[in-house]
Amino acid sequence: MAHNADAQRAAKRWLWLLVLPWIAMIWVPSYNSMDPQLWGFPFFYWYQLLWVLVSAVITGVVYFRTKPRSSGPASQRKGGAQ
Repeated sequence: MAHNADAQRAAKRWLWLLVLPWIAMIWVPSYNSMDPQLWGFPFFYWYQLLWVLVSAVITGVVYFRTKPRSSGPASQRKGGAQ
């Protein structure tokens, strides 16, 4: 029981990372400009596209850091073929 509570507290420490992309996108005045341009694309567009990639990485990190850890091979966990 205590192990489960510790795991939940550890998971909550990583969940705050999911707020970063939301803040970056909701604060439009911070990226509402044409300059600097990257390969001819205005800042407004490449900033948002960059956050799509960053968000995917952050989501992956949070997922792998918070998913429950299991012991033993996969065939034993899900009742696979024996």
